[in-house]
Amino acid sequence: MKTRLISIALAGAIFCSLSSCSNVDAEAANETAKTEVKATENLDNNSNIEETAVVESTSTANSSGEIDNNGKVKKINTQTFINEVFDYKANPQKWVYKGTKPAIIDFYADWCGPCKKVAPIMDELAIKYKGQVNFYKINTDDEKELSGGVFGIRSIPSILFIPVEGQPAMQPGLLAKDQYIQIIEENLLKK
Repeated sequence: MKTRLISIALAGAIFCSLSSCSNVDAEAANETAKTEVKATENLDNNSNIEETAVVESTSTANSSGEIDNNGKVKKINTQTFINEVFDYKANPQKWVYKGTKPAIIDFYADWCGPCKKVAPIMDELAIKYKGQVNFYKINTDDEKELSGGVFGIRSIPSILFIPVEGQPAMQPGLLAKDQYIQIIEENLLKK
């Protein structure tokens, strides 16, 4: 049974069409735009493959068995999400986080302009919070069950902030880097 688990917005979250893409809008794109996007996707996919290979080779398990992303954003699929973050099939009604460090998941698509703007911000934050917060990214086009079925994502980018204890919170749309830092400091790393 598929259940939408999370629809929590962080305080002060503002949904703005200038800072997020709608999956419905993308489907309505004309054929010329689709051709241009496809060419861009192929270029992006090649760089993602190289990036993913680097990230996976630099990720290591710590003494508790948890994956440490070593200051990198790790691209994951649904199975890795289930294994490392949350098994929504085993726990369809209750959030049970598997990590020992807070995590951030960037739900994105290769064709999304605001997603392309948030990616370098997440890269910088992964370096800044190396060893304190794990950073992941999930392609909503590739992982439709997870993004749409489980989390009900309707616009991207959508960023999931996961504290070690308590419930995660979803933030749709693009924010400034200092706003992400504030959320991390106040909600994920608060002592």
